[in-house]
Amino acid sequence: MSKILIRGAKVLGGEPQDVLIEGSQIAAVGTGLPDEGAEVVEAGGRVLLPGLVDLHTHLREPGREDSETVLTGTRAAASGGYTAVFAMANTFPVADTAGVVEQVYRLGQEHGYCDVQPIGAVTVGLEGRKLAELGAMHESAAGVTVFSDDGKCVDDAVIMRRALEYVKAFGGVVAQHAQEPRLTEGTQMNEGVVSAELGLGGWPAVAEESIIARDVLLAEHVGSRVHICHLSTAGSVEIIRWAKSRGIDVTAEVTPHHLLLTDELVRTYNPVYKVNPPLRTERDVLALREALADGTIDIVATDHAPHPHEDKDCEWAAAAMGMVGLETALSVVQETMVDTGLLTWAGVAERMSVKPARIGQAGGHGRPVSVGEPANLTLVDTEYRGSVDPRGFASRSRNTPYQGRELPGRVTHTWLRGKATLVDGKLT
Repeated sequence: MSKILIRGAKVLGGEPQDVLIEGSQIAAVGTGLPDEGAEVVEAGGRVLLPGLVDLHTHLREPGREDSETVLTGTRAAASGGYTAVFAMANTFPVADTAGVVEQVYRLGQEHGYCDVQPIGAVTVGLEGRKLAELGAMHESAAGVTVFSDDGKCVDDAVIMRRALEYVKAFGGVVAQHAQEPRLTEGTQMNEGVVSAELGLGGWPAVAEESIIARDVLLAEHVGSRVHICHLSTAGSVEIIRWAKSRGIDVTAEVTPHHLLLTDELVRTYNPVYKVNPPLRTERDVLALREALADGTIDIVATDHAPHPHEDKDCEWAAAAMGMVGLETALSVVQETMVDTGLLTWAGVAERMSVKPARIGQAGGHGRPVSVGEPANLTLVDTEYRGSVDPRGFASRSRNTPYQGRELPGRVTHTWLRGKATLVDGKLT
């Protein structure tokens, strides 16, 4: 049985300790642990976290392997400190049957850089008209528990109600892309001062907020679980806060880019900043940070959305929406939440590992760094600062909004059930 001794790591940002891994589990945690027969990793005061879990990743396979594959996407995940990702359903063909979700699940098992849990589509073909095979996907080898038409909103209230009722039977959750389609036809960016000055079609905050308000009420009526994807406005925060105060079973996520970037960047007309939902205002950014800190927003999810060069290297109106995020997420969270004093590293672990694993029912992930737990871990050099260079990304795509930007923190090691997937910043 292989043995790894991580010496002098700040577990969840606390005092330095040693962590001994034997096989796939944590065998001991303490100080002065013997290193006999063990491979020693000198942590030197770096922060040790449970492996990160991303509830919102686009791996693109099957159908858009020019953007990303399960292999390249999970390598990017391991580089970013992730040991599990949830793969969105907007593939070609759509992941709306047991056969497609099992294909994605088995590709994840085959490549082994992190666990891949497919998300099933809510409706057939993401078309919003007929429920997909929710039960069959749940009963499949993939064991799907999260369902989403992400990229499109389930805008029909009757279909949404039926989906909530259906998943309630097996403890599943519907993850809603909150975007009222009639309010966002032809829109290009956040509706506000900047869109007016640039003459670009404005995407109003109410397009997101109206769907969230409807869906938390539907979840309350049905007694089911709803999760809100990539929440982006201050008004959405208030609706979620109200819903939780009523005891409604709702959870919500925020992306790293919505914690840091604003619609002022659209003045450059650089399509790398074109994303769905759009970058919002500074007021929204600050409200999102506060909500993540106080627990109104439950988790950080990347919405890793890779695109080939030609889909972004074009005029703004023709460009695809989305940004890659797996390899920079933890650095952005450190800059916006930890270095600002809004979260401790224990709080980061809660929002980027523990809670997303709990929402998605990812067994073995988001567990404490303690004896007997699976050795799903990531080691972070929090003192590091460096400029983002997408040429070094493991992702197949390079559409990052952070190119050339200095960000703090660097993941140096990732272990999946005791097996190193990243060592000294290099994939194994």
